[in-house]
Amino acid sequence: MRVLRGINPLYLAFMLVSFVSGVAGALQAPTLSLYLTREVAVPPFWVGLFFTVSAVAGIVVSMLVAKRSDSMKDRRKLILFCCAMAVANALVFAFSRHYLTLITLGVLLTSLASVAMPQIFALAREYSDREAKEAVMFSSVMRAQLSLAWVIGPPLSFMLALNYGFVTLYLVVGVMFLLTMLLVGFTLPSITREPGLMQSGGMPVSGWRNRDVRLLFIASVIMWTCNTMYIIDMPLYISSTLQLPEKLAGVLMGLAAGLEIPVMLLAGYLAKRIGKRNLVLIALAAAVLFYIGMVSLTSRNALLYLQLFNAVFIGIIAGIGMLWFQDLMPGRPGAATTMFTNSISTGMILAGVIQGVLSEQYGHVSVYWLALVMAVVAFALSTRVRNA
Repeated sequence: MRVLRGINPLYLAFMLVSFVSGVAGALQAPTLSLYLTREVAVPPFWVGLFFTVSAVAGIVVSMLVAKRSDSMKDRRKLILFCCAMAVANALVFAFSRHYLTLITLGVLLTSLASVAMPQIFALAREYSDREAKEAVMFSSVMRAQLSLAWVIGPPLSFMLALNYGFVTLYLVVGVMFLLTMLLVGFTLPSITREPGLMQSGGMPVSGWRNRDVRLLFIASVIMWTCNTMYIIDMPLYISSTLQLPEKLAGVLMGLAAGLEIPVMLLAGYLAKRIGKRNLVLIALAAAVLFYIGMVSLTSRNALLYLQLFNAVFIGIIAGIGMLWFQDLMPGRPGAATTMFTNSISTGMILAGVIQGVLSEQYGHVSVYWLALVMAVVAFALSTRVRNA
């Protein structure tokens, strides 16, 4: 009982909000291409176009929202609005099978909904700064909740979609986002910001005009391009080129997601001791080893062992990378977190185009050769960013 009394209820609230919203996203994303193919009955080109338009719209909307988010008195209102848009989006996908509706209204609602997660992490950073808590470890534990959500969400998503239909799946997604709204509204704190941290007009004290932020953004785009190329190509590579069972792809992804959790927690513990830049450089060194393994090793067991390097790579950059942006943009956690998430979206756009061209023209293994080169470039760029 003494242990329970020592637990901060706000700490638990942030963890629960992160997990529930993470599960909602992890339910919706994995089966989207299957939904468009089976339910909406569109060919592969229109599926790819949908993902591209969604990524571009997400970047534009998040940038517009981020410019204002750090000047709002209560960030929770924006989070609640975004969660409401997520509920509306789930209803649209549950009951509409019209492609034009989905790629217009659906994409708009999806873009607004996607702002919720970076704003939740921005609120968490403001809370940890106000309470003089260890921001790195606090954020790392929150980020671990997302990884846990992605261990649970994808298999549950396929189970619901294949056994009960997409209407049921998206209604469950809507309920999860509604639960997130209730948790945000009744459990998360309202953080009052210091006006001295803002310049007139709501512009960041340090943003894109900052050389370190620009370099880190480019490096982050490259990192996430590498990772997304792997996610897109790996199922095809192991089945068509390596002639291994298709189900191995799910095993590899689940294993990596599970290993990311202890990596994130360890990274949060070590960040203050060895610095965020050094941790990111360790992550990129692991990425180099991972892609070397992908182009040289072909057995099932080797691919399983390689997931440790993949988990070190993603587990560190997913948490520490976001915090590095926040440190380089003091007083603007919303804009900084959005810049980090936009680097992920930009990487997704680039990865889809690059993977398609390379795999078709030069074979699947060429994707990993390029990823290896890009990881080395990201390493070089990261060494030039100051250790905030």
